[in-house]
Amino acid sequence: MQNIPSVDLRDFLSGEPARKQKFVNEIGKAYEDIGFVALKGHFLDDKLVEELYSEIRNFFALPLETKYSYEIPGIGGQRGYVSFGKEHAKGRSAGDLKEFWHFGQYVDADSKYASEYPDNVDVKELPRFNEIGKETYQMLEKTGIYVLRALALYLGLDEFYFDNYIKNGNSILRPIHYPPITDEPADGAVRAAAHGDINLITLLMGAQGKGLQVQNHDGEWLDAIAEPDELVINVGDMLSRHTNNKLKSTIHQVVNPPRELWGTSRYSIPFFMHPVSDMKLDCLENCIDSEHPKLYEDITAGEFLHERLVDLGLIKK
Repeated sequence: MQNIPSVDLRDFLSGEPARKQKFVNEIGKAYEDIGFVALKGHFLDDKLVEELYSEIRNFFALPLETKYSYEIPGIGGQRGYVSFGKEHAKGRSAGDLKEFWHFGQYVDADSKYASEYPDNVDVKELPRFNEIGKETYQMLEKTGIYVLRALALYLGLDEFYFDNYIKNGNSILRPIHYPPITDEPADGAVRAAAHGDINLITLLMGAQGKGLQVQNHDGEWLDAIAEPDELVINVGDMLSRHTNNKLKSTIHQVVNPPRELWGTSRYSIPFFMHPVSDMKLDCLENCIDSEHPKLYEDITAGEFLHERLVDLGLIKK
């Protein structure tokens, strides 16, 4: 496969059984083959996207000391600002060439998960920043719910299998700024080193230009470039693990631009869709057989997330 397949969520939502099944088959096959799709027909409108990009550009343009005031110690970077170079890929020590922000779940006060999540952080300099972030979070979460319903059907599960695990899940919206590169990066540092995502699925805004690359089964790196109206959606390690690697979590990276473009910023906005922490990621029984023995030990989503945040350098052992 040389390209990322494109699918249209409107097929799944059409109310026509044949179109719905077409979407299920297309996205399921894509996630078995390469783990990535470009998705049309999502719930983000152009106005919301424009407002979000405006707000995040304004935030990352704030003075460093202002941004540092929103970096909250002791929470593993789960909310607020994470400064340049602090995160690195698993197995690497060189920090990625990026800074980012985290919006987290908006739980009801009486939810049993309310005490588990840090509070979202308000940016007082930008009155619309948090409002626009929350609206984007909720539209991406809504899109992700339908993608997971399609995948549940593809896996032979009840269509709504994932719904209760996603409700109040530990999902994260991460606006990222890759600043201009001013000096030769040390130790081979790139904007985001090769990695797999931790979560169930990732919905990515901002893959309209070159930079994001996906590794196919032959070890080749393919450019993943979406159309302006598309999100790029990929399988994360939690879903790969839960399906005994039937659905593939694909290694991907964000490479540095050609030297003549070093002076430009790049922005991208992934939504990492996580379940609640007590979801069991045990391999599904219908994904295990004599040709596909069980690959992974039993673990909960919360335990797996903690392990990976240590690997990424966001939580100290």
